[in-house]
Amino acid sequence: MESHEQVLKGRVTLVTGATRGIGEAIALGLADAGAHVIALGRTQGALENLDDRIFKATGEHATLVPLDLREPEGLDVLGQALHDRFGKLDILVAAAGVLGPLTPVGHLDPKGWDQIVTVNLTANWRLIRAMDPLLRKSDAARALFLTSGAARRPRAFWGAYAATKAGLEALVACYDDEMEHTSVRAISVDPGAMRTRMRANAYPGEDPMTLPEPSEITPMIVELARPDRVPESRLAIFRDWKAAQAAA
Repeated sequence: MESHEQVLKGRVTLVTGATRGIGEAIALGLADAGAHVIALGRTQGALENLDDRIFKATGEHATLVPLDLREPEGLDVLGQALHDRFGKLDILVAAAGVLGPLTPVGHLDPKGWDQIVTVNLTANWRLIRAMDPLLRKSDAARALFLTSGAARRPRAFWGAYAATKAGLEALVACYDDEMEHTSVRAISVDPGAMRTRMRANAYPGEDPMTLPEPSEITPMIVELARPDRVPESRLAIFRDWKAAQAAA
């Protein structure tokens, strides 16, 4: 893992979907930049493995939250617990998401539809609702939500995933507009194609070695989360950020 300057030292950070893929890479990157990571994932064992990696890299432990976002009511309890322990939240990274079946819209099973909507959209609304009071307590809060190009380029068979990501981008933009006169900034982050299990499930014939590792996005996330920088847009696209860095 590439070492970052401690630009987030002492910042309280919640990362959902923190035990694998892009969420795991972000949790590790934010910890490396000095943040205290509150890691949310479905299984205790995977969270403990993440904590071991964070401790080995930084000498600090994460706060572990086993919670299944298919039952997002637990986020209300988490919000109160974080208030009691930390009193604020400086950085929120919502990286959890599900692909769901790639199938014609008319073939979607109602149970499958409900699960995709719950995890990709409803849970993020409940996350905002539960964490908003804590974000407002920060001097420079950043709320980052992972999205996808499918939100802006819908195509056949991606109906449920594209719809939930489009809805998420609209929700985040509305929330950011509501936060205009506060210290909170909300941003949708599009990582693009990366070497993850979700990408492999969507494109089984693709050579994963042609794709960037999830860890490559962490410098951009750290940059967006810095309290001394104000994000320029409500949508941050990794490909564009990477091109700008190469041209600088």
